[in-house]
Amino acid sequence: MFTVPEQFSTATKANFDTQLALMTALTGKAFEGVEKFIELNMTVVKTSFEESTAAAKQLFSAKDPQEFFSLSTAQVQPTAEKALAYGRHLATIASNTQAEFTQAAETQLTETNRKVLALFEEVSKNAPAGSEGVVEFVKSAIGNANAGYDQLSKTTKQAVEVIETNMNSAVNQITQAAVKATPRSASKK
Repeated sequence: MFTVPEQFSTATKANFDTQLALMTALTGKAFEGVEKFIELNMTVVKTSFEESTAAAKQLFSAKDPQEFFSLSTAQVQPTAEKALAYGRHLATIASNTQAEFTQAAETQLTETNRKVLALFEEVSKNAPAGSEGVVEFVKSAIGNANAGYDQLSKTTKQAVEVIETNMNSAVNQITQAAVKATPRSASKK
């Protein structure tokens, strides 16, 4: 049977190991997100350069100003659509990274709570007679803290879902507006 100081020492070491594992996991997820972001940007830069070069060649081969303006107007909609697609892809990367962070943190918190409760149960077995009220108070406080965290977690998830829904709606509205505006611009030539 362990003494209380040994139990706290073991619990502290286990908590440190768990915290280190969480930090390692979060760092890995952060690097994955950064890698995806860099990959997206490199692809966009490469594609943009190639498309800009082709567009410039097209514009320089125009025979008259009307053809030049017609060609430049025709390039507006695809450029706007690509910018919107980039924004969507970037939002997806951010959303996925955030979801992975949240999952890792929730897993960590659940495990830490389980260990704290187990340690408290073990320590409370050795509590002096007459301290049952204090033991129940601490158990109740831990339970209330867990319930509060659960509610905060649910509220945060709902807020993130609302933000994502609003962002998707805004992107769709902008896309529709860009599609509607481009034919008008082309017809004014």
